[in-house]
Amino acid sequence: MTHGQAEVAEASHGSLPCGIALSDGLARVAVLFAREDSVYKTLPACEVYDLARDARTYDGPWPVVAHPPCRAWGRLRSFANPRPDERNLARLAVAMVREFGGVLEHPAGSTLWPAQQLPRPGERDAFGGWTLAAPQQWWGHKAEKATWFYVVGCKPADMPAVPLVLGEAAYVVQSRKREDYRPHITKAEREHTPPELAAWLVEVARRCGRANVAIKPRRQASA
Repeated sequence: MTHGQAEVAEASHGSLPCGIALSDGLARVAVLFAREDSVYKTLPACEVYDLARDARTYDGPWPVVAHPPCRAWGRLRSFANPRPDERNLARLAVAMVREFGGVLEHPAGSTLWPAQQLPRPGERDAFGGWTLAAPQQWWGHKAEKATWFYVVGCKPADMPAVPLVLGEAAYVVQSRKREDYRPHITKAEREHTPPELAAWLVEVARRCGRANVAIKPRRQASA
């Protein structure tokens, strides 16, 4: 085990209740709404829920990394053609993160935030959750791909290091300017999570350390 793996294992194990098994020193993480060819399937101690395994069947106890479908919530939602049940998958992902701890990823500005009363960057919610705004370019994506990460169970000071990449990305998700000369990424590249980001998100979930512990909103003091 590397020093970094030992650090993650120690952080995760220290907050896990009895009976939660570790795999090679690493606490398990559930990855929800993954692609069939997901990079998460190559990472240790990850229980990956793709279309066949069905994330709707997940019932704990591990913290989660959630990638719910976003086309019904994004800025181009009026042009999307989601399945009738698709919007509810994102609502379910929010509930999973709040119950078991972990992190949810969606495009920056997703309308899921006001719909589910998620905190905007710089805010906190009643579940102790907060939102990190960062481009996936920092973790090796070809395009900037501005993203919001909703985190429950890990304070900002306890997060793994966030990489920083300066400069303009070589590609764009979709051009907003006629004069933008940069090529678009493919549909598959829009959907795939960069390997470095996948590993980082799994570490975030482990540090959340809320496996099998229902997170309840803070009660207001009675008058």
